[in-house]
Amino acid sequence: MFWVDHIADEIIKAFPGKKSFIVRDEKTLSGRVHIGSLRGFVIHGVVAQALRERGCEVRYIFELNDADPMDGMPVYLDEKKFAPFMGKPLKDVPSPEPGFKNFPDYFGQEIKSVIEKMGFREGKEIEYVLASELYSKGIYNKWIDKVLQSPEKIRAIYKEVSGSEKGDDWYPLQVICEKCGKIGTTRVIGVHGKEVEYHCEENMVKWARGCGYNGKTDPYDGRGKLPWKVEWAVKWQGNNVDIEGSGKDHNAAGGSRDVSVRVATEVLGGHVPFNIPYEFFLFGGAKMSSSKGKGASAKEVSDLIPPEMLRFLMIGKQPNQPIDFDPEGDTIPRLYDRHDDVARVYFGGKPEFTNVEIDENEKKDMKRLYHFSQTDPSHADEHFLPRFSRVAFLLQLPHIDVEKEVEKLKGGTLTVEDEKELGLRVELGKKWLSDYASERVKFELQKNTPEVARNLTPDQQKFLRDIADLMDAKESSGEELHGAIHELRKQSPLDAKNAFAAIYIALLGKDSGPQAGWFLEALDKEFVVKRFREVSNPS
Repeated sequence: MFWVDHIADEIIKAFPGKKSFIVRDEKTLSGRVHIGSLRGFVIHGVVAQALRERGCEVRYIFELNDADPMDGMPVYLDEKKFAPFMGKPLKDVPSPEPGFKNFPDYFGQEIKSVIEKMGFREGKEIEYVLASELYSKGIYNKWIDKVLQSPEKIRAIYKEVSGSEKGDDWYPLQVICEKCGKIGTTRVIGVHGKEVEYHCEENMVKWARGCGYNGKTDPYDGRGKLPWKVEWAVKWQGNNVDIEGSGKDHNAAGGSRDVSVRVATEVLGGHVPFNIPYEFFLFGGAKMSSSKGKGASAKEVSDLIPPEMLRFLMIGKQPNQPIDFDPEGDTIPRLYDRHDDVARVYFGGKPEFTNVEIDENEKKDMKRLYHFSQTDPSHADEHFLPRFSRVAFLLQLPHIDVEKEVEKLKGGTLTVEDEKELGLRVELGKKWLSDYASERVKFELQKNTPEVARNLTPDQQKFLRDIADLMDAKESSGEELHGAIHELRKQSPLDAKNAFAAIYIALLGKDSGPQAGWFLEALDKEFVVKRFREVSNPS
């Protein structure tokens, strides 16, 4: 059973008779939202979809966290402009660009546009809430009361679960300084009924300076904020959350979730949502940081691959398996190949790029994977899927009409849907070649004989002469030509590396390139034959 269906069934078992669920996820808007953050978002989204398909009512609440302090300086911001706002709630930090309410609105609109493109529509599949508004509306007030009544118990939980020692003067709350407006630099030093006493400390943290003010305030209606591990437990209660997964780091033994579970049950007397733990999304083998600007943003990747492909990427592996995405490697061509194979199986065909036999259960899983990858499963249609790597190859041959070449591959005229798909792959293929593709897959056909071709060995020269004779003798398809070239290579003293290097050196001026059969078939035969004869007879 496909993992989404399995989790949906487990949830229904965990809540016997329940037909209405609240699913929750959140993202702190401290900078550009990175592609890795979408994994949890999509996991929650497709599980919500599966529950709806089982007849359940589901609210998917996605919290845009604008209440945390600005505690990091993204590398793409003007440090002088934003340094004075370090330590203030994100909602009180100005937008990097005009036309937006504030800092989190600027980055929030960007991620909302990606989410919308992926088929999660506001008011239908998803509901956005702002953390600051939940606080200011008083939704968490009664839970803040419970927290302030049990600081000793919370200190003990921190120590028992995570080994974190909190002093007897530590309180699980910060408030916004009435003088400087910062929250990241305040320390509560006493609780007096419904008021707390606090000090805005100049050197409490390295990333912001407090103003030194001492004051008293009530911590309700958005004036106070709980520390993350306590706040998470409060958010579960205040939003009546039934289902909320989290990443590997939060689920580690002694991690955030363990602390929050204890606070929820022992301090708040509340419930704990159904958990869906998931592994990291790695970018080129490294975990990413939004505030440090490392990795690719969700917006950048959504501009590189279609929304269905982005969903496919996020759910193609089980949640407990890491995803490593590297747009500069083979990830994108392989992603397209796997997606296209799954699409073929969905419509009753056979995979082209999967070398192993697949059984009926695997076919069912592939069909469900395709189903949940669609932005609108009810309108999934079958059309021709030209191989992405082949499109990227054709785009580098200026004399080629890509559409005509793809029609040859299909063996017939392209439909409107075929043309739409091809147009998308051409557009994204150009972007991939321009911004991400490695030098190994990029090439430029040399109009004049490359100087380096003069250094070919006699065996390499003869190999090219034999290929020229072969091409002169008859017309061959790319597959036939590739096979024939391999046979010529076997008759030559050359190993495969040096034999095929001769082809690429003669035409591209470098020792690697695309599959030889494809490549030579796509070029003008007279041009290739002339070039090969020229370099194989240097005199």
